[in-house]
Amino acid sequence: MSTYRAFEVTGQRQFRLVQRETRDPGPGEVRLRVQACGVCHTDVIAVEGLRADPSKAVVPGHEIAGVVDAVGPAVNGWRAGERVGVGFLNGHCGECEPCRRGDFVNCVNQQQTGTSVDGGYAEVAYARASGLVRLPGDMESVDVAPLLCAGLTVYSALLRAGARPGSVVAIQGIGGLGHLGIQYAATLGYEVVAIARGSEKATLAEQLGADHYIDSVAADPADVLRGLGGAAAIVATASNGASMSPLVAGLAPQGRLIVVGAGPEPLETQTADLIFGTRSIVGSLTGTSIENEDNLRLAQRRGIRSMNEIMPLSEAPKAYERMLSGQARFRIVLDTGSLANP
Repeated sequence: MSTYRAFEVTGQRQFRLVQRETRDPGPGEVRLRVQACGVCHTDVIAVEGLRADPSKAVVPGHEIAGVVDAVGPAVNGWRAGERVGVGFLNGHCGECEPCRRGDFVNCVNQQQTGTSVDGGYAEVAYARASGLVRLPGDMESVDVAPLLCAGLTVYSALLRAGARPGSVVAIQGIGGLGHLGIQYAATLGYEVVAIARGSEKATLAEQLGADHYIDSVAADPADVLRGLGGAAAIVATASNGASMSPLVAGLAPQGRLIVVGAGPEPLETQTADLIFGTRSIVGSLTGTSIENEDNLRLAQRRGIRSMNEIMPLSEAPKAYERMLSGQARFRIVLDTGSLANP
């Protein structure tokens, strides 16, 4: 395959279907044929021109499932034909200070798939070998793709909570992240509280594994959480600082509000709510490639599934618009095999 098709973007939402030359992977890099790619809210960085240089074309997409097509020099342990995934982090360098201290997520030389380097709205993608994730053999690529970022994000946040099994853990928001967060929290043995606006999602929350549902319009979530003894952790997935801020008061002593939903609004809290009870607010950014393999094994063994809408790669711009509208239930996945001939 000497050329491949890709949707690149410049400026703000200026998509263009192009034919690109296939190149050999560089040192420490692999080339893969994309089978599926999730459409994630973080794609706004590329598509809405929030990058350092929006005039430079980039291929969005960072929930990539595919097959290794070629292996570059100095790559060990990977071979052509293996099914692999790539998430938001495109592979750590292993040489900077955070890497030398084992903090691979915060590698200062790590590219961001679909933002600072080309991603998966394409038939072919490239990644550092250190960013590759081995995929379970019996999981379909369209099912795996959203777990590589959305799944890993909530899984990692719950691990960082440090809560004991049986503890009250709340998931704020039942959307692309939240519907997975409820499943992971239930699987890890927590008493799960789902928080959302309105009563419409109460039945779905129960089906996903929630023990309690809080309608944030009808009740103060912090009051309800305190009535349950306080939350050891609250994973805030809704991209709205104003909805996150009041939740701090619902934490148990030593509890953590873990923010994974990125939004423009600031978080505000009373200092007393942090000091008395030694509560904390922390952020959580995805996870390492090996943690992603742990994440996929857990999902495979315990039946954690993303609720997806499948669209062909030829409709990538439309898929992005649908994701941004909030109408998707709950993730959109591009099926690269469905790209019709132009």
